[in-house]
Amino acid sequence: MLNKTIVKLAIPVAIGALALTGCGGGDSGSGDTYKIAFQGPLSGDNVQLGQNMENGIKLAIEQANASDDLGFEVEYMPVDDQGLPDKATAAAQKAIDDQDVVAVIGPAFSGPADTAAEVYGAASLVTVSSSATRPDLTTKGYQTFLRAVPNDSAQGSGMAKFISTELKAKKVVVVDDKTDYGIGLGDVAEKDLKAAGVTVVRQSVPQKTPDYSAAAKNVVKNKPDALIYAGYYQDAGPFAKKLKEAGYDGAAMSGDGTNDAQFIELAGAASDGWYLTCACTDASKEEATKKFATEYEKEYNQAPGTYSAESYDVAKMIIEEIKKLHEDGGVEREALLEALRGVKYKGLTKEFSFDDKGEFTNKTVYLYRVKGDAIEYQGNIDELAAG
Repeated sequence: MLNKTIVKLAIPVAIGALALTGCGGGDSGSGDTYKIAFQGPLSGDNVQLGQNMENGIKLAIEQANASDDLGFEVEYMPVDDQGLPDKATAAAQKAIDDQDVVAVIGPAFSGPADTAAEVYGAASLVTVSSSATRPDLTTKGYQTFLRAVPNDSAQGSGMAKFISTELKAKKVVVVDDKTDYGIGLGDVAEKDLKAAGVTVVRQSVPQKTPDYSAAAKNVVKNKPDALIYAGYYQDAGPFAKKLKEAGYDGAAMSGDGTNDAQFIELAGAASDGWYLTCACTDASKEEATKKFATEYEKEYNQAPGTYSAESYDVAKMIIEEIKKLHEDGGVEREALLEALRGVKYKGLTKEFSFDDKGEFTNKTVYLYRVKGDAIEYQGNIDELAAG
């Protein structure tokens, strides 16, 4: 009860301080400590995707602090929204109310990003998402939202190009999971497939459907050459199983929400042969990220996952801009926002910069394929589609 009472008394003070100063770093007249928060699914059905990103961020912070050349400490703050829009505002407020938080990496998923963006904007707290890909997130006038990943216009377009040119499919079933992410990705893929002269059948199957048998039979009934599932691994796994049981023998593809080893765990042998796209590279394959991959595996006893390296890069980028501002006298939230808006940062995975709407300027998307019990990196999807 004591802790709850303290929190209730402290919140008005924090809000008042924000209104008066508009700065993060809180009592950072000393300039000793700045916090970087991560908002994403740190519990719930898609926790592995959140942990992939969290581990990359924590490693970047640990390395920066260990370098002894910052002149300040960086602390990590986890903010769990379970990947759900209805949890996003409360999670965002937790980061906002801590005056030492000067930047947020995330929200990780598109629905929570859309829900929380106005709250972050009112607090002048910059959010840099390394994974929220719904295209319209940068068209709504959100003042502090930056996207450090190609949006689903690039991913969906890459899917459509590969399926139509490389796989030469004439008929495709596109299934979305009724989430903001799934619908957005499915819409782009459908549009570009039709533009390429491919017949498209669109279906929607909600997340956490108890039994995917009917959905799988509907796919088989349409006799497509290929399937796109726009959703997350938690549902792609059981759906893949039912597709196999129903006798589906066409090509199958899904996006970055499915591109995780948990998909194979859930689908078993039914996952074999699936194509997976991601705006993330395989850190263990690219020369520029091999050292990071080794350090990551040493720290966490597992290989980097989806968006681990990209989140590491974003954290490093933010720390570099904090350092510049700190050397000039202090880090205010609004000043850091402006610095990041104009940044040009060469990371391990790519060069980071944003247009005037906060959209990422790099559009590269990569292709993976499940082979046995592993997800194997194939390369740049545009290059592969071009033959």
